[in-house]
Amino acid sequence: MAFAGNDLFQSIMNKSFLIRNGTMVTMDSNDSIVRGDLLIRDGRIAAIGSGIDAADADIIEAENCAVLPGFIQTHIHLCQTIFRGSADDLALIDWLKKRVWPMEAAHTATSIRASAQLGIAELIKGGTTCALTMETVQHTEEVLRVVSETGFRATVGKCMMDKGDEVPKALQEETAASVRESVAIIEKWHGQAQGRIRCCFAPRFAISCTSDLLRQVSELARKHRVMIHTHASENRNECEIVERETGVRNIDYLNSLGIVGPHVVLAHCIHLDNAEMETLAGTKTNVSHCPSSNLKLGSGIARVTEMLARGIAVSLGADGAACNNRLDMLTEMRTAALLQKALHGPEVLPATRALRMATIDGAKALGLEHEIGSLEAGKRADVIVVGLNQMHSTPAPDPVSALVYSTQPDDVRTMIIDGRIVMRERELLTIDEASVVESANREALALRKRAAISS
Repeated sequence: MAFAGNDLFQSIMNKSFLIRNGTMVTMDSNDSIVRGDLLIRDGRIAAIGSGIDAADADIIEAENCAVLPGFIQTHIHLCQTIFRGSADDLALIDWLKKRVWPMEAAHTATSIRASAQLGIAELIKGGTTCALTMETVQHTEEVLRVVSETGFRATVGKCMMDKGDEVPKALQEETAASVRESVAIIEKWHGQAQGRIRCCFAPRFAISCTSDLLRQVSELARKHRVMIHTHASENRNECEIVERETGVRNIDYLNSLGIVGPHVVLAHCIHLDNAEMETLAGTKTNVSHCPSSNLKLGSGIARVTEMLARGIAVSLGADGAACNNRLDMLTEMRTAALLQKALHGPEVLPATRALRMATIDGAKALGLEHEIGSLEAGKRADVIVVGLNQMHSTPAPDPVSALVYSTQPDDVRTMIIDGRIVMRERELLTIDEASVVESANREALALRKRAAISS
């Protein structure tokens, strides 16, 4: 099967689609659920209701399906997808030093491309239409090219690392060069594909970045009006290193350098004290909660219920395939809700709240809430159709409950991004699935050999 990439998108830019006879889980301000149809014209949602007449539209049947905004993941590493199964059963710092950093250092442009293709294919098949992703030090433009070709929506950042112990030579950057390359990528790619592609600054975390680099990132992010995406307070050992080196706690250190604010997403934020949570709330800094990754690395359980009660914006991400092994939002929603219930009682983090974290709250974290994250007339058409008639989701008297607690990635039937179909009835239309899997296996084997990682 031939895949036309952007040529395909160009050919269907003005096509209309009518998603018919579905249950519209809108995620609007009232969490409205509407039984009926959704009309898409010129890449945007034109109407939601019953009996919409659109004789010229391509019909997508959605009987026994939920129709909802695509999932938005706010912490992903596409460059790590082909590391899946090669870095298991280690704590964070050992996981980085013994496996992930050596494998990132062994990446080539070809292996990064294969990793990004595999990751985006998996994200699409699991219902994710948009992601905030941190790549490695080299070859970030390969990821951006894959995002462009596949029709995915992403905010992409080049990983920045200008300090740290036991960092492979290929990942060691000089401060000015790291900043210069990041700025060049932002100037070239930010806003491309009619805004579907965005860029950000992505310093890895405090212990792999100098204070000089972080100060410059803070200033340049405001100058270029882009986001900052970094890790913070994921692991107790990490927090101890930061406090030993700086004399203050992690969030206090980032705050002193300007790495806070509504344009900042901090991944994890597990080990915070109350004062740090107040700082995040006061500065309106976003937190990306990655429950499966946190559990698998043994990092801990984030205080999500307390964060939400303090007004901290919390969204969801799967993290990378190297530490989660899966990239599907359905697992993250369910796990996030169950963890908080185990800690604080069954009433906390109900299904609707978890689904908002996976959709509109993710859009807000990316500054895109006026464009995506809910089904409302005028918004960009990032829409998924999810079947609710499988054995594991039947009966489904409450579609939101079914989506959060029962459905699985294979239930996602059709996906539209920016008004363009990228998957229909489980068939990927912009990615050759068989070729991607073959390429990923080949490149992963070669990469492990270059990195001297045993199978």
